[in-house]
Amino acid sequence: MANKNVFKSAVNSSVPASANSTNLAGGKSYALTNKQAVAQYAVTGTFNGTFYADASQHLKTVQELLKNLDAEFIAKLAIYSRESAFMKDMPAFLLATLSVRDVELFKKTFPRVVDNSKMLRNFVQIMRSGVVGRKSLGSAPKKVIQAWFDSRTDEQLFADSVGNDPSLVDVIKMAHVKSSTDSRNALFKYLMSFDGAAGEAALPSVIKEFEAFKLNPTALEAPKVSFQMLTSLPLTNAHWKKIAQDAKWQMTRMNLNTFARHGVFQDSAMVDTVATRLKNEKFIKDAKVFPYQLFAAFKNVEAGIPTKVVNSLQDAMEIAVDNVPSFGGKKVFVGVDISGSMTCAITGNRGTATSKIACNEVAALLAAAILKSNEDNCEVFQFDTTCKPMKSLNSRDSVMTNIKKIAFNGGGTDCSSVIRYLNDHSSKGDLVVIISDNMSWVDFNGYNYGHLANSAATPMANAWAAFKSRNKNAKLVCLDLVPQTSVQVSPSNDVLCVGGFSDSVFDVMREFVSNEKSDPDFFVNRIVQSVTI
Repeated sequence: MANKNVFKSAVNSSVPASANSTNLAGGKSYALTNKQAVAQYAVTGTFNGTFYADASQHLKTVQELLKNLDAEFIAKLAIYSRESAFMKDMPAFLLATLSVRDVELFKKTFPRVVDNSKMLRNFVQIMRSGVVGRKSLGSAPKKVIQAWFDSRTDEQLFADSVGNDPSLVDVIKMAHVKSSTDSRNALFKYLMSFDGAAGEAALPSVIKEFEAFKLNPTALEAPKVSFQMLTSLPLTNAHWKKIAQDAKWQMTRMNLNTFARHGVFQDSAMVDTVATRLKNEKFIKDAKVFPYQLFAAFKNVEAGIPTKVVNSLQDAMEIAVDNVPSFGGKKVFVGVDISGSMTCAITGNRGTATSKIACNEVAALLAAAILKSNEDNCEVFQFDTTCKPMKSLNSRDSVMTNIKKIAFNGGGTDCSSVIRYLNDHSSKGDLVVIISDNMSWVDFNGYNYGHLANSAATPMANAWAAFKSRNKNAKLVCLDLVPQTSVQVSPSNDVLCVGGFSDSVFDVMREFVSNEKSDPDFFVNRIVQSVTI
């Protein structure tokens, strides 16, 4: 008989590997490769402080990860970060990095990332900060910025002029943007406050209307300009109704309380208009809305907002998460991290601009959406230091209702607790989804899983090996909501480590679960294969 001591590793091939890293909470973890880690940052990183790391640490980490990565991957990552994950600062930073790596790829990537004036200002701000190695724009960035201006109408540029640090005028000056028509020349003079510019005949009509309105706002109809341009003026109720009538979807979502305070909803026709707009499927998709933004609007509604409008937010949420996979009747277990670190804002600490929505609420949202699509085949658990089954959840309730039930502020973090609970109850299942910040630290000592255990592995890796011994075809999805470089279970053929809090993560999960042959770089490969430059 072969010596069991010598051949033990071959016999016990399912024993997890030893942990090779430590997370920011001090717990055991597995280091991601540079591509895997920077992909996580690309879809969750906002360059703001989180529970365990500040903004400067995030920047330093991303810069280090990018050092040895090829320019084409960075370009595709920037596009995916913007177009699929709907991020802002991260794709602008990746684009700025590309500008000093590969000029031709930068030129091709720029219009895919800089799709509005906010993204343009983000890019310019990052460039002039010097973090990518230069403080001036350079000839190539100036040319693509000039082309961006040429692609916009005068009316669009006027609307784009709201915002500072840098302002649109700052960008015009830094990029040496030239006016090619009389109207563009008049617009630039107006934006730069040249004497007499407001009276020039070549100005776009919307600016003339705006200037006339400023002189006599009580006697005229509010012009169709950016909402922020009008708020300092003495607007009447009729003006506010006109503003609400013309508002785009995102502006409507963000200003429901403002509209209520100015009497917009005293008009039943306006109630119908706003409610219909909020639940319009096309508008929701075009707005690239994060589902959590709808929850934020729903959570913060004040007295005076009609029930019909509030209900339309719930309808909009159902639409925003309508691509959540049903997983074809598979048995699904979802673990939601409610530990203390999950109380940090989903977009990080931004001072007075910090989001009111915490990571645990977004985790609850994602879990509620999965429950909605999988009904009787899905069980949801809360976890912090222990696992807490949520037997009272009803999959037929709205996503908004179940978010409020699931979201909770707990204590420490034990990411292995859900899978240990399933093992203790000999549960059979096809898919386990853990939604967390992955900062497990309570389960230092590990647990006894007999011949499947490795005391040097993370407890979650050991727990997963035990679960797989009973459920050979099961898969694990570890969904991260904050950026980091390590995980509790290494990516593999049956383990997906994915980040993000837009609904695009559902597409990745669907493909992973339905794909019979996966690999450790599934998420990275999806980014590379889904983006064509």
